[in-house]
Amino acid sequence: MNNYYASVFSCKQDIPNINPTYSEKTFTTKINIIRKRLKTIGSNKSVEPDGIPSAILKLGGEAMIPYLARLLDITVNNSTLPRDWKRAVVVPIHKGDDRSSARNYRPVSLTSLVCKSMEHVITGYIRQVWDDRDWLYEGQHGFRTGYSCKSQIITVCQDILDALDEETRLDVIIIDFSKAFDLLPRDRLLKKIEASGHGHKGDSKDQGIS
Repeated sequence: MNNYYASVFSCKQDIPNINPTYSEKTFTTKINIIRKRLKTIGSNKSVEPDGIPSAILKLGGEAMIPYLARLLDITVNNSTLPRDWKRAVVVPIHKGDDRSSARNYRPVSLTSLVCKSMEHVITGYIRQVWDDRDWLYEGQHGFRTGYSCKSQIITVCQDILDALDEETRLDVIIIDFSKAFDLLPRDRLLKKIEASGHGHKGDSKDQGIS
């Protein structure tokens, strides 16, 4: 299974030449965001690669929040990432059909709960900036607050009804990308984010935090 998962993973190095735009502001985590995130963590979560169980984060309560916020601030402002956050326990989940075929198993990566909380904070920040600057296409329904598959279906149905009422032609193109997540050129994506003004000017060396 490892050989199969590695074979469909994209490692493209042809990154477009885009001039990065860095922010000189110091990143500061909002305490209330960490507090809300900890409340959503289930108590029965398994222990992840960093060895920190969900119970510790839940029982730590308010005393834990300032330290988690400080850890994120150090991580972002110094362009570093703890080594344990890069590790994952990959669990293959059977999707259907032949169980003897590796292509019928979806890999689920179990990563650090602390890292997931940090990812949630950073993702929320980027989404807010993009929404404020109106950088997202109005037809983008996935991965946006207030949008979902339902809102997408409603929009498509309304377009069809409008075309029928106006007796106009409506063309529909449906594309299903195979292994879309695995084949996403991550270096290209990071380069585009960097060029959008969300890169942090600091030491970009790949190092850990002890």
